Amino acid sequence: MNIQEGKEVATFAGGCFWCTEAIFQEVKGVEKVVSGYTGGFIKNPAYREVCNGTTGHAEAIQITFNPELVSYEDLLEIFFGTHDPTTLNRQGADVGTQYRSEVFYHSEAQKEKAEQYIQWIEKEQLYSNPIVTKVSPASEFYAAEEYHQDYYSQNSQQGYCQMVIAPKLEKLRKYYQSKLK
Repeated sequence: MNIQEGKEVATFAGGCFWCTEAIFQEVKGVEKVVSGYTGGFIKNPAYREVCNGTTGHAEAIQITFNPELVSYEDLLEIFFGTHDPTTLNRQGADVGTQYRSEVFYHSEAQKEKAEQYIQWIEKEQLYSNPIVTKVSPASEFYAAEEYHQDYYSQNSQQGYCQMVIAPKLEKLRKYYQSKLK
């Protein structure tokens, strides 16, 4: 992975990558969001394979961000605030290990921040059920097929986008307005 000087990378799996991609594209300081697959055991997985749940990969996003404009902690707050981190291998109607909640850290600092954030959520009892989000080292990230990139922007009138993604974006705009572009 080639990271520009002064930039950092964050990788999150929070269910369908179309949802998480759309959310983070609106965040100030986020320069690039790529939908893809990570955390599995085969090379170069394809969407059909990942959807079958046989590759071990999660649908995930990889974010390139400017830490002078948005902190990793801010990204964690938005990540945990815009999906359900208490449902194991599921987000809404999407069920399977490919839809798990997981933070893939790229440094020890990211690992510590993610673990501390989860501890804080649990201490504050922000959710009525326990957090099931895993914190794992980043592994090979495979960009999803081109038609998955920038999906919401290109398909915002589609049913799934209207029923699932649009409400998440409304929540983002309501609660995280100061962090948006």
